[in-house]
Amino acid sequence: MQIIGEIFNLIFFGPVVNLLAMILHALEAIHFPGAFGISIILLTVLIRLLVWPFMGSQLKSAKKMQDLKPHLDALKEKHKDDKQALASAQMALYKEHGVNPAGGCLPTLIQFPVLIALYQTIFAFFSGASGLERINNALYLPWLHFNSTPDLSFFGLNLATKPTTGMLLLIPLFTAAMTFLQSKMMSPKPLKTYKSDSPKEKKEKESTDDAMAAVQGQMMYMMPVMIGYFAFQLPAGLALYWNTMTILGIFQQYLISGWGGLESWIKAIKR
Repeated sequence: MQIIGEIFNLIFFGPVVNLLAMILHALEAIHFPGAFGISIILLTVLIRLLVWPFMGSQLKSAKKMQDLKPHLDALKEKHKDDKQALASAQMALYKEHGVNPAGGCLPTLIQFPVLIALYQTIFAFFSGASGLERINNALYLPWLHFNSTPDLSFFGLNLATKPTTGMLLLIPLFTAAMTFLQSKMMSPKPLKTYKSDSPKEKKEKESTDDAMAAVQGQMMYMMPVMIGYFAFQLPAGLALYWNTMTILGIFQQYLISGWGGLESWIKAIKR
């Protein structure tokens, strides 16, 4: 396990912590207000841009799979008694539409260690002397070293503070709300019904919508509550990182597949 940790620090944690240190020192040199918070935002944006192609590939793959859902359901009905024929028909359908069923897994695996390194870097600044020692040990150049913990205030808010009282409670609430919006966007749209659909086809679409709604509904509400709870328990600086990442994720999701599950809400607002 030690060798895995060393490899992770070399490939992921080291570059991320050095990048944050360079951004922070540059902002401090020009006396930029809220330098540490701005450094977190800028670093998060850079990391998101780094994983942007991988996330885009994942989102496109997920959209294609959603679009193929009616066809896959039809194949399951057609070959319900022959699993081998069903598997062959599904692979032919994927090949015809240029879809890789595992296409969404690899991008996630690639970006995951990068995001962990970003999280560990930010958290190290909130860990006192031990965290500062870990940061200095990972820095490549002596002039990047920190003699003391940098100013963690961000426009009046200490980013090392847990947002558990007063107005600070708005932070986990905002974090939960943004996570919910992103989850809602990623939820599949209801399957369209047409006048030409047979009663059986309409029933199948309604059944599929109900099943998808049940699964998506659980995730859509559980995930924001869980993330909001983490934001409540952890330093505010980590919520700043998460919210920046979520807002960028919503923007990329919109560019690729529009408002997704939020489309009905957007139309209702415009009325």
